[in-house]
Amino acid sequence: MKIAFVGKGGSGKTTLAALFARHLAAHAPAGTPLLAIDADINQHLAVALGADEDEAITLPALGDHLAEIKEYLRGTNPRISSAAAMVKTTPPGRGSRLLRVVEANPIYDTLVREIGGIRLAVTGPFTTEDLGVACYHSKVGAVELILNHLVDGCGEYAVVDMTAGADSFASGLFTRFDATFLVCEPTQRSVGVYRQYVGYAADFGVRVHVVGNKVEDASDVEFLREHVGDDLLTWLGRSGYVKAAERGTPRPIDTLEPANRAALETMRDAVDAATKDWVTYTRQAVHFHLRNAAAWANDRTGEDLAAQVDPDFVLGPEALRSPLLQQA
Repeated sequence: MKIAFVGKGGSGKTTLAALFARHLAAHAPAGTPLLAIDADINQHLAVALGADEDEAITLPALGDHLAEIKEYLRGTNPRISSAAAMVKTTPPGRGSRLLRVVEANPIYDTLVREIGGIRLAVTGPFTTEDLGVACYHSKVGAVELILNHLVDGCGEYAVVDMTAGADSFASGLFTRFDATFLVCEPTQRSVGVYRQYVGYAADFGVRVHVVGNKVEDASDVEFLREHVGDDLLTWLGRSGYVKAAERGTPRPIDTLEPANRAALETMRDAVDAATKDWVTYTRQAVHFHLRNAAAWANDRTGEDLAAQVDPDFVLGPEALRSPLLQQA
């Protein structure tokens, strides 16, 4: 299952993404496939998972290897003329290489590292070399390509820490998830991001689960219920465990406060209850690809990228078993 953590900057979405990934690693059956991805240009997920700052800044960045990612995923797909003709929304088709949450492939070998017992890939920071010449969405495009080619199942987890606010709506990235957790503080500003997010998401059938954070008392819960209604799934209170981690003293996940551990388990239940709809998933990928092609990508590549769409292809487990797909 693909899981997104979104919310206002400073709401605690990265902290919650890390806690959830660590909870899954500790409490899911041994060997459960799990991958964490930091899709936020403000790269903090590695540190939240237990890396020190020096280790975090040396992690290989997906955004720096976009050409290699495209070349691998393109495979032998005859509809894609070259890796250069691939854009962030290019959907897979017959001949494309697909990904599993856990497997041996050049992308994972080069770009995934284990941090605190969690396999992690990072988009990479927006650097001084990018100023004035690049958009950070070009870096996050590597994440969109990976998710568009990822075949995951129940009991498999890809946990993605997204950009703050509603920036993910600049592409179709917000439709790439089975569960979206919007981390919301009991404040008007945080609720404002919720309203903006669900307003966009509703048009595409994206269900948003609100997870309250930094909740101190019943009045905070009541405030959240008043403003987000039935979208409020659960909430986490102020945490000495989190404060210690943020001060450089991480503790085992089982020492998290019981009420907060229960909230993480409620979130996992919501993920496990989600249903996969590969037909809709593929259709939405094609929809955003065609929109991007017409808006800018055709001009940039000099090709009609609508031709990249394989009308008979549906992403999912059946595609993995198809002899027409070259997975080597």
